[in-house]
Amino acid sequence: MNTSEHPSLPFLLLVVLLLLPAAYSIGVNYGTLGDNLPPPSEVAHFLKTRTTIDRIRIFDVNTTIIKAFANTGILVSVTVPNGDIPSLTDARNARRWIDANIKPFYPATKINYICMGTEVLHWGPQPLIDSLVPAMKVLNAALVKEGFNEIKISSPHSLGILLSSVPPSNASFRPGWDVGTLKPMLEFLKQTKAGFMVNPYTYFGYSPSNANFCLFKPNDGLFDKATGITYTNQFDQLMDAVHVSMKKLGYPDVEVVVAETGWPSGGDPANLHANPVNAAAYIGGLMKKVNSGDGTPLMPGRKFETYIFALFNENLKGPSLDEKNFGLFRPDFTQVYNVGIMHAPQAQAPSPSPLGAASASDAPSSAASPWDDAPFFNKSKPLTGSPVQAPPTSSNTNASATTNTDGAANLNVNFAAKSAAAFILAMTLLV
Repeated sequence: MNTSEHPSLPFLLLVVLLLLPAAYSIGVNYGTLGDNLPPPSEVAHFLKTRTTIDRIRIFDVNTTIIKAFANTGILVSVTVPNGDIPSLTDARNARRWIDANIKPFYPATKINYICMGTEVLHWGPQPLIDSLVPAMKVLNAALVKEGFNEIKISSPHSLGILLSSVPPSNASFRPGWDVGTLKPMLEFLKQTKAGFMVNPYTYFGYSPSNANFCLFKPNDGLFDKATGITYTNQFDQLMDAVHVSMKKLGYPDVEVVVAETGWPSGGDPANLHANPVNAAAYIGGLMKKVNSGDGTPLMPGRKFETYIFALFNENLKGPSLDEKNFGLFRPDFTQVYNVGIMHAPQAQAPSPSPLGAASASDAPSSAASPWDDAPFFNKSKPLTGSPVQAPPTSSNTNASATTNTDGAANLNVNFAAKSAAAFILAMTLLV
């Protein structure tokens, strides 16, 4: 046989790889507020062998979880609980923190991010906010001194940091937070080549009339006169609002990380849009969006590091049923709905498990305003202490700390917190 007349083996392998369906890589938030969750060792094995999930984020420094992901190749982001932030402005405490929480596990466990708190600006109090960026700088200096240069530090934010997001071209960060905290934070992130973390939940901006816009489904879109761009989904709108706000402070090139976003597959009786059909539509659309590399209209070509909220349904969250049902999986590792996140011979289109059908209330309506029926906020009365008008100056810590089985503090932003975030998101959309 004349081998010169036939394609080479490497070429054939390349063709085969190109013809194979794409496997989406995605991150996930691994919460532990459940009394029926599997051991972390089983979770790590499951994610490595059965799913395309290649990174996790935990809400503390749970040593059992960190150890379980050693030698898996899965990236792990850990979190400094909000209450520990002020102590890390001291260099000695920062070194001790690394000695206890990073050095024993790294690099066997591929820790890639340390999240300094969770939505600190949103909840305060002001002394905690004032400690945020200094603590990030001091802890980073301690990491560098240890030679852990690949570990980045950032801090996740709710979209309550935005004064407005409609249209994106008019977006900006809230006065006080913009130059007081976010500008020095963005400068730090630029210097350390870390990402700016945000939590864009389209779920909390839902109403029947904007359902398709929230769920990556066909819709008329949102037109931004200043740019001439028509936004066809709310995720792009929110991400570009963040980008514009960063640009106004002089930092358009800092990468944006989606630290949390998700959609519940079940909820309280009034929240009929919390169902597996919508959850599959949103998460499936999100995965295609972030893995396409298309970016957003104002950030073309960007592929955002993204963490879905959440890995499991967590039965100890609440008080709303919505909070208990954000998981991709049940505690027995069965899928709540299918979005092609499991390893399979061929890619599958997003589809819900047979847990219920979408209600007629999920279809868009002809209401005058797409936000009139949003169920998660009271437009006429701001929540006391929320940063709707201005950054808080007194304590308002709605985040509660619970203790997991190995004694680590597990930060739980409860449903009251999420509802407040919904109010803030809605207010920005109404501006």
